[in-house]
Parts: sequence; structure tokens; C-alpha cells
Amino acid sequence: MENKTFKFKTNINCGGCVSTVTPFLNGVDGITGWEVDTNNKDKILTIVTNTATEQDVMDSVQKAGFKIEPAQD
Repeated sequence: MENKTFKFKTNINCGGCVSTVTPFLNGVDGITGWEVDTNNKDKILTIVTNTATEQDVMDSVQKAGFKIEPAQD
């Protein structure tokens, strides 16, 4: 299965926020890697996945208590 990359705008803006969302994202089947660019004004979350959908990612981040929307390139 080929990896896909999704990018999202979030309000994950510090190390503490990253720590909070980590178990939620790590719990999503199919995510092979992720990172948040907290220096970007849009706090871009980049997800690499082979099976998870955009909706899976959005649901997990919202469960962690953060805002998320797909980023427009």
C-alpha cells in the first residue's frame, strides 16, 4: 500500500499540546508518521499514512481537544 500525506491547519501550538495529541494520533491505525510545525502561523500538522483517512485524523485530533481542518495548498 502506498503512503499518502495529508496536511491540516490546527491550533496545536506548543510542546504541551503536541504531548497531549500524541497518544491520540499514535492510536490511529495506519499512521506511519506525523509532525506539527508549531513555527508556522497555521500550525500545520503533516500526517503520513498508508490506510488512515483524513476523517480518521480529524476525529482523533478533535477527541484530543484541538481544532483541525484540511490545509489548502
